[in-house]
Amino acid sequence: MLDTLTLKNGRLTQTQTENYWRDGFLFPLPAINPKAANAARVELEEIENTWRTADLPHPLNTYKRVNAHVVMPMAARLARDPAVLDVIEGILGPDILIYSTEFFIKEPNTRQIVSMHQDLTYWGLGAIDGLVTAWIALSPATPASGCMDFVATSHKNAILEHEDSFDPDNLLSRGQEVKVDVAESDKTSIEIHPGQMSLHHGLTIHGSGPNTTDDRRIACVVRYIRPDMAQQVGGQDFAMPARGDDKFGNFTHVPTPALAFAPEALALYDRIRNVQAQIMMKDAKGSTEIYA
Repeated sequence: MLDTLTLKNGRLTQTQTENYWRDGFLFPLPAINPKAANAARVELEEIENTWRTADLPHPLNTYKRVNAHVVMPMAARLARDPAVLDVIEGILGPDILIYSTEFFIKEPNTRQIVSMHQDLTYWGLGAIDGLVTAWIALSPATPASGCMDFVATSHKNAILEHEDSFDPDNLLSRGQEVKVDVAESDKTSIEIHPGQMSLHHGLTIHGSGPNTTDDRRIACVVRYIRPDMAQQVGGQDFAMPARGDDKFGNFTHVPTPALAFAPEALALYDRIRNVQAQIMMKDAKGSTEIYA
């Protein structure tokens, strides 16, 4: 286990910022207090127990995997945590929007993997620098539990060709995999523990193996963007204000939910999901539950 990187007054140092742009990722960073991370896990699992059999329009897993911040106050709270935003500001600057939030979970002793891919492949935002993903651990992410592997400097590529598999053991929406050979020696294992987070660029090639442990591997994954980014494939896209100003108006603003799965939030969720499905699944030759 690596020691958590030391911030300067809660913010990235110049060297840390330079390392992010050099490698395309940075870890292990402080995100939230470990006790707060454990409490967030308890809260999430209480939501699962309460809402799993509720009469929701979609399976609970869909809401956890796609835009959880739209319908789950605790997801929005994690994404808008001031300590996390202080770090993100070192990459994106003072004006920050939340593009998406999801709870990425690998159940214990399962075969589910994430193939090596670049996040920006199907998002319709282009090959941009103005997006960063924060991967906040709510349980240990280790090589044994299927932590992420990053390929250093791969963010300096354009969006590379990917191939869809729609493999049921692949947690990605299309089972997408970059069509380049990635040597094991080129991978860096991103081991982080509750309360820590990693950051990675939207073009960084990454993936993860199965969870071979007896505990769930749980993360809150937040994609942050600068307001000057814009949707290039669809006519509309959505984001939640997190910090600073939006002088561009390229994204329809999403309000912070006050209650879990409130009717108005569920209606907005479907509107967003339907729009983004047209972008995410463009030209796909298969289907997936989360964007069905």
